[in-house]
Amino acid sequence: MISEALLMQYGAHKFSVRKKEVLFHLDSRPQYFYQVHQGRIKMNYFNEDGKEFIQGIFTAGQSFGEPPLFEELSYPAQAEAVEDSVLWKLEKSNFFTLLKANPEVHLELTKVLASRLHYKATMVAEISTENPEHRLLKLIDYFKVHIYDIPIETPYLVELSRQQLADLTGLRVETVIRAIKSLEKKGELSLDAHKIRR
Repeated sequence: MISEALLMQYGAHKFSVRKKEVLFHLDSRPQYFYQVHQGRIKMNYFNEDGKEFIQGIFTAGQSFGEPPLFEELSYPAQAEAVEDSVLWKLEKSNFFTLLKANPEVHLELTKVLASRLHYKATMVAEISTENPEHRLLKLIDYFKVHIYDIPIETPYLVELSRQQLADLTGLRVETVIRAIKSLEKKGELSLDAHKIRR
């Protein structure tokens, strides 16, 4: 989202994280702006029963964890590497200096945050009112169109595991597996060596 040249100009540096490494914890205070250079990061939390709920998965070029930076709030979830990843990290005050000096970047960031708010509002409605098949299709289509920018008519290979689909939709893994089989029978998606294609 923010060009690497601009990040470096304002003092950002790259660093590596290993799979399952936690970058920041729930309720900790933000100190940095993060952007993925390579790999995948998830923001997640666990309920009282220990069930994981994934708020989002972020890939190359995407930033994460920004809202608390703006309001002096603590993080509502932790950030964890889904796989070995390389990230950009920019100190909070330098991040705000960058935004003030580059209003076009500030506007793009605002659009990204608005899109995430829209996604969260949509998924809250889906989780509370829709059946599992509908929830899964809505989530897959959101990732296809809004995260990976793939036209709706173009086939999309889903990179999310059954567990991640469950954690993103509030479903049990068993329910996700049954719903996927049902959607395959209905022709809404296909399976390619256990990978979902939509």
